[in-house]
Amino acid sequence: MKFQVDRDVMAEAVSWASRSLPTKSTNPLLTGLHIVADRDGIVLSGSDADVSARVNLTADVAEAGTILVPGRLLADITRSLPSANIDVAVDGPRATITCGRSSFTIPTMPVTEYPALPNMPEVSGTVSGSEFANAIAQVFVAASRDEILPAFTGIKVDVEGSLITLAATDRYRLAIRELEWSPAQTNLSTNALVPAKFLSDTAKSLSTSELVSLAFASVNEGIVGVEGAGRQTTSRMLAADFPKYRSLLPSESSTVAQVSTASLAEAVKRVALVLDREQPVKITFTATEAIVTGGGGSGDIAQAQEYVECTTTGEEISIAFNPGFLLDGLNAIDAPIAVISMTAPAKPAVITGAPDMDAEPRDEFKYLLMPIRQP
Repeated sequence: MKFQVDRDVMAEAVSWASRSLPTKSTNPLLTGLHIVADRDGIVLSGSDADVSARVNLTADVAEAGTILVPGRLLADITRSLPSANIDVAVDGPRATITCGRSSFTIPTMPVTEYPALPNMPEVSGTVSGSEFANAIAQVFVAASRDEILPAFTGIKVDVEGSLITLAATDRYRLAIRELEWSPAQTNLSTNALVPAKFLSDTAKSLSTSELVSLAFASVNEGIVGVEGAGRQTTSRMLAADFPKYRSLLPSESSTVAQVSTASLAEAVKRVALVLDREQPVKITFTATEAIVTGGGGSGDIAQAQEYVECTTTGEEISIAFNPGFLLDGLNAIDAPIAVISMTAPAKPAVITGAPDMDAEPRDEFKYLLMPIRQP
């Protein structure tokens, strides 16, 4: 096998494909990158048995062939090379990589023993790359990082016709985002529980794509695929039961506050400076201001208090939150005005965004946050 390819294109592709490779594996071959060269160019692929990645590259192929090489070593090498054309030539069990006056020779791996990667399911529909990336980022903040409870490490994807609903929760907060897309079939109805990190990494890498294709296999096959800009990646769905999240949303609220998202976030950040790790930030919503307090309780404990202008309808309420979770929600709404709907100090609050004061909140994204009980 022999081919020539642009170094910048190769380095980016290898870096992206190698993210799917395992750091440790009972099958050493899975640490390799699979490269196929033919007259159409080259295809790089890799997998950790759960997630797979493929990328197509334009290349000048002098001799077709297939090789398997150590993936992370190839990524380190291509990243370090000067910006010029890379020549790759395979001679027996070794591959030579040349770029300018730099040359590396690396061992190949037994390509015939490399396991077949899962096929991309049939495309179910398309969505804007930037909108998909933004929607995934909004719900990803609420996904759990604790692998002990697999269901909470995923993003639930519910599809009904032209509407996709994304949801994630770690039991302390819930993020829900609705997203319009173009389904291949107008009556499409399906759902999947997909690893949140897979969707987050994939959506970020395809955020500049005009269109991203989504593919949902049957529940029995348990595969979801994402494709865009010549890149294709698949993941196994999580075999776990996601909670019935829609029932968690309050049907009504007794207090609704509208406040500048940036002003409230800055106030919470400052008050959090005096808090110990487990301490909440307390907010009292009055008719015209939100009073943010934290700390205190005795003479040797620091205390902070901030006043933020707001417009509140309904009953005055004092409610306490984990400051980090609250800031995640304020950042995720991606709107200048935060609309916080509350029922009682011990019941969850729902945060949505609005374009300006007194405007109707945008319902496509909701962030439900459980309060912390106050003594």
